[in-house]
Amino acid sequence: MDANSPENRKLLLKEEVYAIVGCAMEVLNELGNGLREKTYERALLHEFGLRSIEWSQQREFPVYYKGIQIDVFIPDLIVFDKVVADLKTIEQITDREIGQMLNYLKVTNLSVGVILNFKHARLEWRRVVQGKQDNPEPGSIRHFPDPLEEKHSR
Repeated sequence: MDANSPENRKLLLKEEVYAIVGCAMEVLNELGNGLREKTYERALLHEFGLRSIEWSQQREFPVYYKGIQIDVFIPDLIVFDKVVADLKTIEQITDREIGQMLNYLKVTNLSVGVILNFKHARLEWRRVVQGKQDNPEPGSIRHFPDPLEEKHSR
């Protein structure tokens, strides 16, 4: 059974993503919109703690170019040691943020990310799944359509 097959990918870390989104909704409901991104991040970490959800912050991942390390990438959060969570306070999630998340997933070698936008009264979120092609060229990634990867507002 291939976890990256189109039939199975929609289920990949579904419960974890929904737990993260549930925490984000609780934070936004409690604090309201219009605050700084860092404020939501701190509240979200507290909510994770209340729900005994494992997370790491400021974890470093090396970035390589043609075999040499050229930089490090530090994502906002890694949750459940499996999901990259990227917090935003922007007008809306666009292809730019999705592209960034795909790069984050490539660098971290994780398959699932979630973008959480706290800008408005209703949480906007996007689940992003990275999948490799059957015979990928080195470094190539393909973004598979995912029914759960629609724009969500709740």
